[in-house]
Amino acid sequence: MPEDHTPRQPRFGSRRPAPRRHPARGRVRAMILAACATVLAVALAAGIYSSAAARSTAVSPRTAPAAPSAPASAPASAPASASIDTALGSRINAIIEANSQYQIGVALADLSQGAASEDVHEYGVQEKFVAASTAKVLAAAAYYHLVETGAASLDDPLGSYTAGFQLREMIQQSDNDSWSLVMDAVGHGELTDFAASLGVSYDPETNTLTPAEMASILSGVYSGALLNAEDTAQLLSYMQDTNYETLIPAAVPDGITVFHKYGLLDDELHDAGVLAQGNTAYALVIYTKGQSLSDVPERTEVIHQLTQAVAGALF
Repeated sequence: MPEDHTPRQPRFGSRRPAPRRHPARGRVRAMILAACATVLAVALAAGIYSSAAARSTAVSPRTAPAAPSAPASAPASAPASASIDTALGSRINAIIEANSQYQIGVALADLSQGAASEDVHEYGVQEKFVAASTAKVLAAAAYYHLVETGAASLDDPLGSYTAGFQLREMIQQSDNDSWSLVMDAVGHGELTDFAASLGVSYDPETNTLTPAEMASILSGVYSGALLNAEDTAQLLSYMQDTNYETLIPAAVPDGITVFHKYGLLDDELHDAGVLAQGNTAYALVIYTKGQSLSDVPERTEVIHQLTQAVAGALF
């Protein structure tokens, strides 16, 4: 922090002897000066208090978000979530059809409190994609599950660091070395079995998922159905402010919280997230496959268009 310099007082030259004054006049002058000094002191004190009060009410710099309480509840007066209707489906399909040079799959599920159904709505390609780094959410949930059953600990050494550190790096920074360590700690067969318990067919060797399967994984995480409240909150906190916020998060309006995990690998560009505001929450998964990394900017724009269509209709 920069030092707080106090201005120096001006220097004065030597003073000449003051002329002799009448004692009575001197006392009167002294009383006047004392009164002025008192008034000045009060004014200065008031100014200092006012300045301090202004600083105390100023907007503080943005701080890292606290771990959410999975999912956060909203006031009872919060409006009910909007429905995923045919009009929204038509808009999503129109965007997909306008970009038919790419393979695009979209999955959307209502995770709002009191939602009538957790059915996943699918648009575009419904087959499996190479999931790239979006599958790291599944690996993280599987490891947390081991912790909750007593088979592992967040303090266990994984590589040069603890398992807890590797989980954070895998999700927030999308570290592939951390991913390999976590998957080896879980075990590939156990990871497949864990996915199957969620109704998801997943083979770590091929790392493929459909958009709908990824939406189901997000639903389980966000709703707290997979993990206890503490682990759910921690995992969701890692899915905020990641090292790549240019896809779904960049296209949502202010006031909507995004928990997400992107994937970028060769010709795959994906983002899988939960959009939440009060009682309202939706899982949104957008998987795209293009020609190469050269068309990432164009597919990023498609992801933005799809996100804006969804957010505009549902929030």
